[in-house]
Amino acid sequence: MNWPLVAGLLIGALILGWPARKRRRWCLPEGLFARPRRTILLSAGAIGGLGFVGGGPVAAVIVATYAALAGRAFFRRAEQRRAGVARAAALDDLSALAADLRAGLPPAARAAAPLSPDRIGRLTTSVWQLAERTGAPAADLVERIEADARAADRATAKASAQAAGAQATALLLAALPIGGITLGLTIGADPLTVLLHTPIGAACALGAVLLQSGGLLWAERLAR
Repeated sequence: MNWPLVAGLLIGALILGWPARKRRRWCLPEGLFARPRRTILLSAGAIGGLGFVGGGPVAAVIVATYAALAGRAFFRRAEQRRAGVARAAALDDLSALAADLRAGLPPAARAAAPLSPDRIGRLTTSVWQLAERTGAPAADLVERIEADARAADRATAKASAQAAGAQATALLLAALPIGGITLGLTIGADPLTVLLHTPIGAACALGAVLLQSGGLLWAERLAR
């Protein structure tokens, strides 16, 4: 077994998936995780270096590319979760604001700043400006903003569910070469030597990585 290659993949997975509180406990630099692109490049470079030691330059390019794709997917999902939590909190604040207005409570503290920097926050700020200038009923407008935002969230959830099948198919197709290599090893062949240490095999391996990367990015674009 190619132990340096396996070690590189394991180290990359640990770096990218390590919880924040454990990173702080082990005094790992938080700056690496505050800058996703830099973290991805450093992790891919480190894993690629181990791949070079274990399998040569072709292996280095392959594992570095896969590590970069995995890191990109990890950080995109983390950003989506963060945005989802922030949006849910903004909608809860919006609902509480509408309830305060209906009850006749002074909403000055809530109205002093936007609830969030996205469309909800901009609309809420516009509501207060309109209410101050014209005396329009702010409670009705706030409730309409909340209803519109929740309807948009439901539509987004349905679209994501419909796109999940295409994303799963893309991932399955990307994993098929691993099954082919495993099958070759099972029947006694040596596909890794051919792919990593012969000109034709290297061209096939790098071409496959290029096509897989393009296919995964294109599938992600279609899903969005």
